[in-house]
Amino acid sequence: MKKVYKDFFLHTEIAILMVITISLIGASLWRGLTFWHFLFFAAGLVVFMFSEYLTHRFVFHLKAPKHPFLLKLLKRLHYDHHVYPNDLHLLFLPIWYSLPSMVALSAIFYGLHNEWFHTFSFSAGLLSMLLIYEWTHYVAHTPLKPKTKFGKWLKKVHILHHYKNENYWFGVSTPFVDVLFGTLKDEKDVEMSGTARDLEKKTVS
Repeated sequence: MKKVYKDFFLHTEIAILMVITISLIGASLWRGLTFWHFLFFAAGLVVFMFSEYLTHRFVFHLKAPKHPFLLKLLKRLHYDHHVYPNDLHLLFLPIWYSLPSMVALSAIFYGLHNEWFHTFSFSAGLLSMLLIYEWTHYVAHTPLKPKTKFGKWLKKVHILHHYKNENYWFGVSTPFVDVLFGTLKDEKDVEMSGTARDLEKKTVS
């Protein structure tokens, strides 16, 4: 079981994200802790929740593009993960995708707020939630057993997304946005999909 934890915390992408997150937290607190640090950190958490859901549903589940490069991109980002859901190499978001995405969201925040230290707090919130996402996703696909009822339920609904129907349960780290968009369903009310393990086949059929 120790190896399972090491596979997560010593994974290159995760280690890089943790170092950057800690650095951002330190930078945001350089001038002292204020209410605004908490507010913008929390804003980063919430923004990531929506980004996670919208990206998963509307980008990662896009119709398979005809251009070979774009198809290869989506296969690495998500299609192949549905084919091989427990493959560690495909489990984590590649750093070349996750970091630019977080930088883009942080740049938008800075453009609206125009304050570096508050942006550091916002970015730290984004990356903290990204790490929570990666951990929750990792737990869902490994032998690790969550100790809380909520954790067990999160693992269960993600497995349903992979093995029952890929059109529901898009939230990995939280079901909050699924509730808002109506994609959190009782498994008894959802039909078995024939393409949950092969998104590429579904999009070209």
